Amino acid sequence: MSRINFRHNMGAHCETATLSSLFQHYGYSISESMILGLTGGIFFAYIDSQKFAFPTIVTRSKPGDIRKKIFKRVNADYELQRFKNPDMAMDTLDNLLANHIPVAVQVDMFCMEYIPQHMRAHFNGHFIIVIGKEAGSYLVSDTTFPAIATISESALIKGRFAKGDLAPKGLMLHLKNIDKNPPLEKFIIKGIKDAIFYMIKLPVPFIGVKGIRKFAKKIMEWPKIARDDEHLSHEIMSINIILEERGTGGAGFRFMYASFLQEASNLLKNEDLSLMSKNMLEIGDNWRDISLFSARIGKTHDFGTEQLKKLQKMILKQADDEEIFFKQLSKVIK
Repeated sequence: MSRINFRHNMGAHCETATLSSLFQHYGYSISESMILGLTGGIFFAYIDSQKFAFPTIVTRSKPGDIRKKIFKRVNADYELQRFKNPDMAMDTLDNLLANHIPVAVQVDMFCMEYIPQHMRAHFNGHFIIVIGKEAGSYLVSDTTFPAIATISESALIKGRFAKGDLAPKGLMLHLKNIDKNPPLEKFIIKGIKDAIFYMIKLPVPFIGVKGIRKFAKKIMEWPKIARDDEHLSHEIMSINIILEERGTGGAGFRFMYASFLQEASNLLKNEDLSLMSKNMLEIGDNWRDISLFSARIGKTHDFGTEQLKKLQKMILKQADDEEIFFKQLSKVIK
């Protein structure tokens, strides 16, 4: 079995970049920012649940939502499969590769042995594209990695069948056909409306702008629920990791969303969307200030009441700014 002639691309976020690369392979060029925007993927939630060891924030819709929506909105024919049996899962993968079909698979990022050890973290929602098999090992295009990588069969199986939250269960998908001229204009509006709904209209106290305000309120309680200073330091620094390093393209997907709005402005010939793009860039810059501030006080253990109040004030300003932004965006698309 040989390598498929597949163009490797790096991206800002594994799911959107993987989809963009697959579409490109089949002759349809679409940016990952456009994929994020078309599916209303920008999001915010403050999650405080028994399922999590500590409260956390989420800045995008749950893994899988973007995939499901984009296939419908660009009229793509695809096949998605999950497996209980690893041998069957690998045999199915091998058969597709033998027919020169690239296959996206969901894995635990920690098992990707080509990633340097110090950069690995357990995350079951990571996506890669398998593009070949040589000498018993698999060739993969991982949009977070700078080049085509090689992974052993045992490591790939382990990653595809990892346990825990978002367990992949052998998930794999491949494209069969795609409309090379989908009606993007209609779905740009639909995607924007989806984002507006989740950010300012959904009556749930921990989602959207309400979720940002809850985050600001609850941050003052973190010292009481952390085990010790080291634990608190880790959780405060994780704010930076979520906003900047978990494949978000920076600032919790806000920079990617700004890019989408600029593309949408050009497609719809709507200058107001270009202005909204600039406003979202500023919001993204302010989220980056929060992430850098969190990293600094977490690393130095300088998280007394005064510093946490400063962080709280920064987050509350973001809530106000995003509420204003999405209300204005609602007026623009009308």
